[in-house]
Amino acid sequence: MKKDNFLKGAFIATICLVITKILGILYVIPFYSIIGEKGSILYGCAYNIYAVFVNLSTVGLPLAISKLVSEYNTLKYYNLKQCSYKLASRIMLITAIVSTILLFVFAPNLAKYIIPDNNYGNTIADITLVIRVSATAIIFVTLISMIRGYMQGMKYIKASSISQVIEQLVRVLIIVLGSLIYLKLIGKNVSIAVSIAVFGATAGAIFALFYLLFKRKQIPKDNLKEIKEEEKQVSNKQLIKKIIGYTIPFVVMGFIGSSFELVDMFTVVRTLTSHGYNTETAAIIMNIVTTLGSKLNVIITAVASGIVISLLPNLTSDFVKKNYTEVKNKINRTLQIVIYITIPMAVGLSLLAKPVWTIFYGNSEYGPKVFMFSIFIAVFNCISSNIMIIMQSVNRYKGLFTGLILGFLFNAITNIPFMNLFYDLGLPIYYGNLFATMLGYIIMISISMYDLKKVFKVSYKETFKQFLITIISVLAMSIAILALKQVLPFETRSRLTAILVVIICTIVGALIYFIITYKTKSFDKIIGKGLFKRKKVN
Repeated sequence: MKKDNFLKGAFIATICLVITKILGILYVIPFYSIIGEKGSILYGCAYNIYAVFVNLSTVGLPLAISKLVSEYNTLKYYNLKQCSYKLASRIMLITAIVSTILLFVFAPNLAKYIIPDNNYGNTIADITLVIRVSATAIIFVTLISMIRGYMQGMKYIKASSISQVIEQLVRVLIIVLGSLIYLKLIGKNVSIAVSIAVFGATAGAIFALFYLLFKRKQIPKDNLKEIKEEEKQVSNKQLIKKIIGYTIPFVVMGFIGSSFELVDMFTVVRTLTSHGYNTETAAIIMNIVTTLGSKLNVIITAVASGIVISLLPNLTSDFVKKNYTEVKNKINRTLQIVIYITIPMAVGLSLLAKPVWTIFYGNSEYGPKVFMFSIFIAVFNCISSNIMIIMQSVNRYKGLFTGLILGFLFNAITNIPFMNLFYDLGLPIYYGNLFATMLGYIIMISISMYDLKKVFKVSYKETFKQFLITIISVLAMSIAILALKQVLPFETRSRLTAILVVIICTIVGALIYFIITYKTKSFDKIIGKGLFKRKKVN
C-alpha cells in the first residue's frame, strides 16, 4: 500500500464519508415500508441504545491510537508505537467486552424505561431481543476501530476509508434484504425481522474486519530491533496515562452527543402520554425525533463534515507553531463555512418537509411536522462539533468540558418543562424538547466561542457579517420556494411526484442562494479564496 498525503487522504475520506451517509439514508426508504411504524420504533429503540454503548467502547481510543501512532512513527520510535497500539487495543477490547455484557444483561431494564407499557404493539420482550442482538456488534466494531486508528496514524487513509464503505454496504444489504426475505418468505414476526436488520451492524463489521486485516498485512514491517534510548525511558504506566489523556475529551464528546437523544427517549413518551396522547402516537413521535428525523439530518452533517475535513487538521499545526494569526483565521473560516453550507440546507429541507418525508418514509401525520423543526438541530450540531474539534486542537479542554456539561445539563433539566410550556402556550408539545436541545447546543457553542475569544483574542466580526449575508440570501431563497409551493403539489402522496417537487425547488433555491452570495462576494470570501488553494513548490 501507498501512504496518502493530507490532501489526497482528506479527499478520499470525504468521498467515502458521503457514500456511507448516503447509503445510511437511502436504505430507510425500503426498510421503513417493509417493517412499518411498529418495526421502525423497535429498530430505533435498539439502535439508539446500541450507539451509546459503542461510543463507550470506541469513541476516543481510535483517535488516541491514531495520534500516538503518528507521533511515534514521525519520531521513529517504532517500539513505542507498537507498544502504545497494543496497550490501547487491550483497553478497547476490555471496554467492549464489558459494554457487551452490560447491554446484554440489562436489556430488559432498559426496555422497561423506554416504553412504559405495550399498548403500541411492541412488548418489553421484543425490545429486549433487539437490544441483545445489537450487543453482538460491539466487539467487532471495536476491533475495526482499533485497526482504522492505526492505519490513519500511519497515513493509510484509503484502506481505512474504504472499509467504512464496505461495512455500511453489507449492513444496508442485510437490513433491507434480511428483513424483506424473512417477512415475505419465512415468518411474520416483526421483532425477528428487526433483529435480523439489527444484526446487519455485526455482519458489516465482520466483513470490514477481514478487509482491514488483509490490508494491514501489506504494511511494511518496522525495524523493532533498534530501540532508541528515549524509548527505554517511557514505561507502560506513562503510555497508559498518555492514552487516557488523549482519549477522555473524545469520550466525553461522544457520550454527551449521544445522550442528547437518550434524554428524548426517556422523556418524550412519558410527557406526551401525560398530556393526552396515547402511547402508540407518543412512541411514533419519539421515533421521529430520535431516529427517523436524525437520519435525514445526516444530509446536512455529512456535507458540512466533508467541507471542513481539510481545514481542521491544519489548525493543530498552526497552534504548535504558535502562529496565532492563522489560528484565529481558521477558527472564523470554519464557522463561516459551516454556516454558509448548513443554514440554507436546513431552511430548504424545512420548507420541503412534506415532500422530503414522503420520499423517504411515505405519508405521515407527524413526520413532516416534527422534521420541519428538528432539521435545525443539525445546524447547531455541525457548529458545536466543529467548535469542539477546534477546542481540542488548541488544548482548551477546560472550556470544552464546561460547555459540554452545561449544555447537556440544561437540555436534560429543561426538556420536560419546555414541553409543558409549549403545551400551555397551545403549541405542538413535541417542539418543546427540540427547543430545549437547540438551546443546549447554543450554550455549548457560546461558552466555547467565548473561551476562544478570551484566550486567543478571536474577533467574530467578519463571521457575523457573513452570517447576516447568509440570512438575507436564505430569505430570498425561501420566498422563491414558498412561491413555488403555490403552484407545485407539495401535499402529494406519490413518491415520484415528491421527488420532482424537491428537485425543482432545490435547483431554483440553490441558484438564487448562490447568485446572491456570489454577487455580494460572500462565496468568494468564504470558499473561493485560499481554502483549497495548492501551495506553490519552489
